[in-house]
Amino acid sequence: MSLESDIERLKLQEQKLRFEKFDEADAWKLGTLMRDAAIARKLPLVIDIRVAGRPLFYVALPGTTPDNAEWVRRKINVVMRLHKCSYRVGREIALSGQALDETRGVDPIDAAPHGGCFPLHIIGTGVVGTITVSGIPQREDHNFVVSCLSEFLGVDHAQVALQAETA
Repeated sequence: MSLESDIERLKLQEQKLRFEKFDEADAWKLGTLMRDAAIARKLPLVIDIRVAGRPLFYVALPGTTPDNAEWVRRKINVVMRLHKCSYRVGREIALSGQALDETRGVDPIDAAPHGGCFPLHIIGTGVVGTITVSGIPQREDHNFVVSCLSEFLGVDHAQVALQAETA
């Protein structure tokens, strides 16, 4: 696993994990799927789904803290500014060595280029919102979202999953 291979796989995920449509009922179904998966795995996650800044689904599971909600906010800012998943932005920053900071017009307190936020992309429209989690290590946050999106959209997860991280 390299930064380059991660970035290519993240781009593939962003291409494959798009919606034909998305409404309040879809948000509830996806959020419930994610909540049930997190509970089954005993994961301490905040799960947030929103369109155009409008919260459509939110839950804070046992073991989370108010700081997780702050991480969600900061990850959402990254995705809505760059229209890329937050983990991809972080991997691109790691590869380039360039920070997402004041030199790019970003206050670091308001942006977290860490895994866990995925663009909600409607085919023919573009990025309209976000699907975000916070509570476990960033690669696991990202993988959880992708796994749930794959299931919800009927995409073979094995075809889009990141390779295991090597020590």
